[in-house]
Amino acid sequence: MAKCKKSKKRFDEINVIPFIDIMLVLLVMVLTTATFIKQGVIPVNLPQAKTSDEEDTKKEVTVYVNAEGKTFFEKEPVSLEVLEQKLAAVEKTQTVILRSDKESKFQDFVSVMDILKKLGHEQLYIVTKK
Repeated sequence: MAKCKKSKKRFDEINVIPFIDIMLVLLVMVLTTATFIKQGVIPVNLPQAKTSDEEDTKKEVTVYVNAEGKTFFEKEPVSLEVLEQKLAAVEKTQTVILRSDKESKFQDFVSVMDILKKLGHEQLYIVTKK
C-alpha cells in the first residue's frame, strides 16, 4: 500500500481581490444612502416626511414661510400681495420651492399655495426633512 503524502501549501501572498470587492460594495451603499441637505440662509425648521424625491432644481425660485408667519421671496421679506406680484412675473414652467417652517400656521402655507394655484404654477416642490 502506498502512503499518501499530504503537502502543505505555503501562503506567500494574500489575495486582496475579495477585500476590494467588499470595500467597493460598502462604498456604494454609503454613497447611495447618504443625504445631503441644502439649507437656505433663512432659518426654517422643516417638517419631516417619510418619502421624498430629489429633483434637479437649476431654474428655481424659493418662497420661505418662517415660524412667525413672515413670507420671503428669494430671501427678501414680502407681503402676500407683493409675493403674488413677484410670482406673476415668474414663468409657469419655472420651479417654485416652498420652505415652510413646521411651527408656522397652516393658514400661512395655504395662503402661499392659493397664490400659486391662482397663478397656475404647477412645478412646485415642498421641502421637508427625511
